[in-house]
Amino acid sequence: MTSPDRPAREALVLTGRPGVPAPVGPFAHAVRWHDTLWVTGQMPTDPRTGLVVGEDVVDQTRQVMRNLEAVLTAAGARLADTLMVRAYLTDFDDYAAFNAEYATWFPHGLPARTCVGTTGLAVGALVEIDLVVGLPGDTTTGGAR
Repeated sequence: MTSPDRPAREALVLTGRPGVPAPVGPFAHAVRWHDTLWVTGQMPTDPRTGLVVGEDVVDQTRQVMRNLEAVLTAAGARLADTLMVRAYLTDFDDYAAFNAEYATWFPHGLPARTCVGTTGLAVGALVEIDLVVGLPGDTTTGGAR
């Protein structure tokens, strides 16, 4: 039960929005609660085809970041609002190449981050990234900023 003092969380399923890929499982693209947005881990999939883009970690990281940008735009946020990043790599030999591409997406300051090595990811991806994002100002979905 919710009350005015405790608003309900808002699950955001954003399929059909420009550049937003369909989820690869039964989950929302993001959940908003108060002024925070938790963004589901994005895969390096093409939003039109659902197929993995790129054969190396740099190309796949670039696609994941594009997908994250699309989800954030649809939710009324920006990458610059990111507070925390969790990245998952299937091969830690890719760590330096991943970092080089990743850093280009945060030119005005890096968020906090954890990077985890894993033995496998959905759709055969080499990288997956999820975010925690602050929503300053208007926190309505897609609200003007």
